[in-house]
Amino acid sequence: MKISAACALAALFGLGVACTPAPPPAGPPRFLRGEPYQMGGMWSYPEERFSGSETGLAGILPGGARATANGEAYDPARLLAAHRTLQLPAIVTVENLANGRALRLRVNDRGPENPARLLGLSPRAATLLGLPAGGVAPVRVTVDGPASLALAGSLPGGDASLPKVVAAPAGRVDREALAPLPGASAAPPPYAVAHGAAPPPSAMAETALPPDPLPEEVRQGQPQPGALWLEASSFQRQALAAAQARQLGGMVVPVGQGRNVTYRVRQGPFADAAAAEAAFATARKRGLTELRVVVE
Repeated sequence: MKISAACALAALFGLGVACTPAPPPAGPPRFLRGEPYQMGGMWSYPEERFSGSETGLAGILPGGARATANGEAYDPARLLAAHRTLQLPAIVTVENLANGRALRLRVNDRGPENPARLLGLSPRAATLLGLPAGGVAPVRVTVDGPASLALAGSLPGGDASLPKVVAAPAGRVDREALAPLPGASAAPPPYAVAHGAAPPPSAMAETALPPDPLPEEVRQGQPQPGALWLEASSFQRQALAAAQARQLGGMVVPVGQGRNVTYRVRQGPFADAAAAEAAFATARKRGLTELRVVVE
């Protein structure tokens, strides 16, 4: 690991100067999915998601120049964010649910360090979204699929991640559209069902690359304050969910109907972010590892 020139001179002359490792130099950006890793005492499993949204808590990233996980330069004055599992880079819209402000950000680093939080914001992004200094806000993060796909296809390492489209052999194909059975409904395309799966080829039309840096365009909407919940695992069997709910000190929430019902384990609601994060830490001490804070 490299140290700064000033630290090297101090060591050479025996000066008592406290030195910290110099940040790694930023290089050309690259597309990165990444391997599972541990941060803040909790494992994260990166995946490629080109659609979908999620809610949670966002905090402010520490300042200071450094290289991000995918080789870009971190600049606290730009509209940047860190996410624990999204492919890098990705373009997302972040809505502060407390005040209704929304802003497009470039996700290009891993984090935040606190595993109870969904997103880390650069200081400039946090200011525009209305976060107080050192504060936390409930947010909704929505992936911009076309822009993120365009980025992935334009960077080294991104080609392997995109769906491969092979042309079918030419020839006559006879097909017939059959009416659905009574009481049945047409299913949506698989990519719409699988959370974050890549869109079909028709949705992958040529898209202009998003500008870098992104423009500071804040959209003001209606605040959507919701309750904070700690969410653990989901189960097909109610008895297993009940056992985890006892371990968590929470409740079982059925989701769906009939044979498609699942049982989700939750705790809350909590009065504020500090209470939700404290409950998250307590649940981890009890041995639970599949945890997230959500806003509803």
